[in-house]
Amino acid sequence: MFKAYKKQDDQNTAAEAGRIPPGQYVTDKFPVLHYGNVPSYPDVEQNWDLRVWGELETTARLSFAEFRALPTVEIVTDIHCVTRWSKLDTRWGGLRFSDFLQAIPTLLPTATHVIAHCEYGFTANVPLEVLLHPDALLAYTYEGEELTPEHGYPLRLLTPGKYFWKSAKWLRGLEFLSHDKLGFWERYGYNNHADPWKEERYAE
Repeated sequence: MFKAYKKQDDQNTAAEAGRIPPGQYVTDKFPVLHYGNVPSYPDVEQNWDLRVWGELETTARLSFAEFRALPTVEIVTDIHCVTRWSKLDTRWGGLRFSDFLQAIPTLLPTATHVIAHCEYGFTANVPLEVLLHPDALLAYTYEGEELTPEHGYPLRLLTPGKYFWKSAKWLRGLEFLSHDKLGFWERYGYNNHADPWKEERYAE
């Protein structure tokens, strides 16, 4: 009983500290939400790569080994799902997106947006300026362990400050654009901007 009261007090404290966006509730769980099957990689070192193209000097491909050799960081951040749950103080590890830009061909000055291309044709669109935030990662660990397949193994985008669908799972490619282009969920009625503090859940 006392634990229940403590949990409620912790949630209230977080709300008072301005960490819970409108319409959200705090959970200790990490719900799994996705559409369709979960991809599997029986030999990830041979069968996975990450490609980049678009508004770059040239295209490039990084193998699993090449990507994992890049310098990693660890961040702690709150995440917010459009289905109204929030999870506080989550710990992620991976490559900071701004550092990733140093490992690929130079961006053209015209690059303003990024499309994350994922398994099964899923996409997510994010402004480049959002991905330049220090907490934006190409993430592959959660709470010190490899991501589980359900949560995006072997790589997902992490875009704190946006609803969690923008943190696309099962990442395989990054397309740099000179303009915005709707992603998979945005084409099906989700808000293009996905700001949880403005409750930008669905398109008007």
